[in-house]
Amino acid sequence: MSTPPPLAGGKNGPDALRPLLETALGALTEGAGTRGGPLPSGGPATVAIRVREAAGDLLPTHGTGAENALRTLVGAVAAGAADPADPLCAAHLHCPPLAIAAAADLAASALNPSMDSWDQAPAASALEALLTATLAAEVHGPGTGDALITTGGTESNQLALLLAREHAATRGHPLRLLTGANAHHSLRRAAWLLGLPEPVTVPAPAGVLDPAALDEALSELTELTELTELSGPSGPSERTGRAGRSGPAATVLVAATAGTTDAGLIDPLTDIADLCAIHGARLHVDAAYGAGLLFSDTHRPKLHGLERADSVALDLHKLGWQPAAAGILTVRDPADTRALDHRADYLNADDDTEAGLPDLLGRSLRTTRRPDALKIAVTLKALGRTGLGALVDQVCDRARELADLVAAHPRFDLYDKPAISTVLFRPTDADDEYIAHVRRTLLDNGTAVLGRAQLDGRRWLKATLLNPHIRTEHLTALLTLVEGTSHR
Repeated sequence: MSTPPPLAGGKNGPDALRPLLETALGALTEGAGTRGGPLPSGGPATVAIRVREAAGDLLPTHGTGAENALRTLVGAVAAGAADPADPLCAAHLHCPPLAIAAAADLAASALNPSMDSWDQAPAASALEALLTATLAAEVHGPGTGDALITTGGTESNQLALLLAREHAATRGHPLRLLTGANAHHSLRRAAWLLGLPEPVTVPAPAGVLDPAALDEALSELTELTELTELSGPSGPSERTGRAGRSGPAATVLVAATAGTTDAGLIDPLTDIADLCAIHGARLHVDAAYGAGLLFSDTHRPKLHGLERADSVALDLHKLGWQPAAAGILTVRDPADTRALDHRADYLNADDDTEAGLPDLLGRSLRTTRRPDALKIAVTLKALGRTGLGALVDQVCDRARELADLVAAHPRFDLYDKPAISTVLFRPTDADDEYIAHVRRTLLDNGTAVLGRAQLDGRRWLKATLLNPHIRTEHLTALLTLVEGTSHR
């Protein structure tokens, strides 16, 4: 009988990993050299052919061995990667992870705790509890709130709507979602998944939610006495207030944004929180992008009012430099998370919980989940507030510098000064179709990765700067590439 392949965990795991890591690291180096830039050249069809040729038969009768498989496939993926660590890869909210975070993630993979019962993750669950308390306090204030680990903003937004729906149900109300026109698409999708009515959309002129329009929309919703047109899972309902006046027929959840996907804009959070307080509405803030500003003494004031939200989504695989996934949902009232309580005898039997074993199943809608808290905790511990704040300041400074370069350039138009680290610009006098052509040409050539955004009725090229190693020469090189492509 043949000896099984070595395991990553246990006493011998590190020794088994060392030579494999050398092979994998060598393949990463070789692949990056083959690629030679931020993106492989040739476009989708060419890349697919290269991967097929390198991979060959993925399920051969007899395996090729660990070293060959690692070298071949890691090398092929690295050669065909969109590398967010390359200064000219700046399309999306897709950060280059810190080496220390990736190293911690490797340790998490080797240990492989599953965060659905304490007996699978004793220390990891204790560390997660410490981390979530720390992040909740960072958002809502010392000693306040709770937080859940998620896969990112989409899951966090869905969880926020679920918790708000269950909170409303305890009062005998259906939930009605109200979002700005600038809101992330995941909120509307979450409402659909949860069987909620179509969200009310409030205008967002200049890319941010309009408080006056929000006030008007909240007044209309909270003055309704019957829900015949807004029937959700609970059906039509009516409520009468203490003095006999009809009160709100539904609980309203306002979803604001701190860091829009298109332009990184931040809604007027304090004004929105004031209006929610006046109208008795709950407030969720999608700060998946912008929450990283909390670490910066310079930029933290942009999030004034965030602490008043009932729930906040944040992604540390954006302005936190973590390998995906590293999402968090914070809640101001820890009681909100009780809606996730769930029992499965083999994971959180009542007698085990009564005997003192922590109940982890109600910490997520997922069952098996990775210990993503480890890489986040290691990063926070290693860099501290000042170290993380310096990274935030650096990317925001580079964004302002790029905006200044665009504004001074005779052949480019700037959308606006960046609110965080996203810069929108376009070649002067180019139409939308040609701007899309410029972007795709850069992608096909593998020379630069820029995003696209549709604002003010026009298409813009989008540079999202999340790499703290970007320097002035990289910014000028990026503009030179765009200018050269758009004038051929």
